Amino acid sequence: MTSEEPPTATADLPTGMTDAQVERMFAGMNEVIRAGEEMRGLRAEMVHFFAAAGWTQERLARVAGMSQPAVSKQLARQLAGQTAPAPDAATLDGQDPPWLEGRLLGLAEELADQLAERGEHAECARPALALARGRKRFTEQNVDALRRLVERDLREHGARLPGGFRTAYDTIARALDTRTGPHAADPSRAPESRRKLACQIQRVRLREE
Repeated sequence: MTSEEPPTATADLPTGMTDAQVERMFAGMNEVIRAGEEMRGLRAEMVHFFAAAGWTQERLARVAGMSQPAVSKQLARQLAGQTAPAPDAATLDGQDPPWLEGRLLGLAEELADQLAERGEHAECARPALALARGRKRFTEQNVDALRRLVERDLREHGARLPGGFRTAYDTIARALDTRTGPHAADPSRAPESRRKLACQIQRVRLREE
């Protein structure tokens, strides 16, 4: 092979790095790429959500740091081929299961983060991470398991947390107890989108406590 020819796939390149080291580098970059894709999807979901709640495109563009044409284009792309949102789909206190599951996940994540900042461990941290990363599915069994751990963490650490944590848990728990009632999921929105949006809104609310 001449000096001008590119190395073959089997060439032993003098990088001084092992396969495992390079794999970790790619894994880190892939994680950032996935996170970026998730955030773009979440932003699109938020635009749709607040537009359905009555926010004008101009107001959304200002708070989202987007141009008004970009907001308009985003809404047109999302609404293409979709039915109109259910009447309660754009409320902050939705009662459909994906919304409640997202609020529970947001509560668990924020609880775990605040305890970690104090050097304490939340039992709900690991299952919450597994659900957020997709390693566990949002089955009724897994959601109930997370709920029990959140309740346990609040019993142990609740006195050192803002009262909004207990209030949020009580509200979510009561709604989950009646989730087989008349409230149905919004058929125009994907469950995972509802969960992610509810999770973020719940976390923001708790941070303002």
